[in-house]
Amino acid sequence: MLATATRLTSVARRLTAERGLNGFTVEEVCDEVDVSRRTFFNYFNSTEAAIASVTHGFLDTVLEQFRLRPADEPILESARAALVELADPMTIAPMAELFSLTQASPVLARSELEAWDHCTEQIIAAARERAVHRPANQMDELYLRALAGSVISCGKAAMEVWFDRCGTDLSAESLAILRQLLIDSMGLLGSGFTAPAQKHPPAPHHNNPSAPHSPERS
Repeated sequence: MLATATRLTSVARRLTAERGLNGFTVEEVCDEVDVSRRTFFNYFNSTEAAIASVTHGFLDTVLEQFRLRPADEPILESARAALVELADPMTIAPMAELFSLTQASPVLARSELEAWDHCTEQIIAAARERAVHRPANQMDELYLRALAGSVISCGKAAMEVWFDRCGTDLSAESLAILRQLLIDSMGLLGSGFTAPAQKHPPAPHHNNPSAPHSPERS
């Protein structure tokens, strides 16, 4: 079942690269995978949703690594370590490709947002597994949901900064930048968003003789 969905996504991505987002139909995807339209719509409600599902694949890889971390490790540290484990920048290539495509397609952007929402629920579930030793109360649930939402927001921020810097470049160098931005965004979350030290430029010097002059204080 999962293999069929993966194949549908793979073909949809390839046809998008070859023909563009509107250059093929559901029927053509189904023909290549040798399944019916009904099977396709059992998994996805559109070709855009099939393409956007790469978000799920990336998250599944991260969650696999997350669950391998020590049970007593802080959740944020586990999340960061899970990203570090994605040593091959090409692992995040589908995510980068998808984000690039969403910039030109509002429909695909909506499908990606739906995928991110699903990812949020998956993160909450994974984090809840780690919190079973803690008393179940409202504070725990608030923490888990706030944490999951923050992780997703950091991921989106990293993607946006990457696209601003690299555009549609999917080279190994560009993907390495994206990977580091994802890791750095998790670091910011872990530090409570402590702003990095910045060098402030010197105050501008006014040479206008008509400008009021403040006497120096001793």
